[in-house]
Amino acid sequence: MSGIVDVVIDDREPAGFVQLFMDSGAKSVKVERLSVGDFVVNQHWVFERKTISDLCASLIDGRLFSQAAKMSKLAGHPVIILEGSSKDADKSHVSRESVQGALITLSVFFSIPVLRALDSEEIVRLIDYTVAQAGRFQKSSVLRHGYRPKRRKARQLYVLQGLPGIGRGRAEKLLETFGSIEEVVTADEDELADIDGIGKTTAKRIRDILS
Repeated sequence: MSGIVDVVIDDREPAGFVQLFMDSGAKSVKVERLSVGDFVVNQHWVFERKTISDLCASLIDGRLFSQAAKMSKLAGHPVIILEGSSKDADKSHVSRESVQGALITLSVFFSIPVLRALDSEEIVRLIDYTVAQAGRFQKSSVLRHGYRPKRRKARQLYVLQGLPGIGRGRAEKLLETFGSIEEVVTADEDELADIDGIGKTTAKRIRDILS
């Protein structure tokens, strides 16, 4: 049985997704412009679809981590689904190490799960499996290990503390100075180094992991 009750599809996604979600058992399928994500499922899950070519392009032009910062602020559950094979990355002339670094940053520092799919059909199946599994997980009363802050500022500080050399105090200074995770991620090395308690060494380590 499908875990998908309703889904909103971004109007920039291929039209074929409408039928795929209907075939999966979704009771309501709507198409409209979404500000964040490509599929909003059950008003709680936000899935961002990226081809590997898209990932490489957004990594090159710097959009990737800004998008991740916006997703990390969501009250629901953000998930990135990466579509394609490793051969697609080779065509983009982006090194395997850069792609791996990007995936580490997304999953570890932004706490956004990254799933892999070969095509549109598998994307819909993954979404269905994820949502259905979440329902079974909640019913089993098994608690998820690890700290999951609820308030927005706490979540922002939690994300920032995933950066190298950043504890609670430094995270608070970064957030106070720049105002958002997005601004921290896009700040250059000199701007980061100017923050009291961070300095050039930590600033360089932060830029190295984000670049």
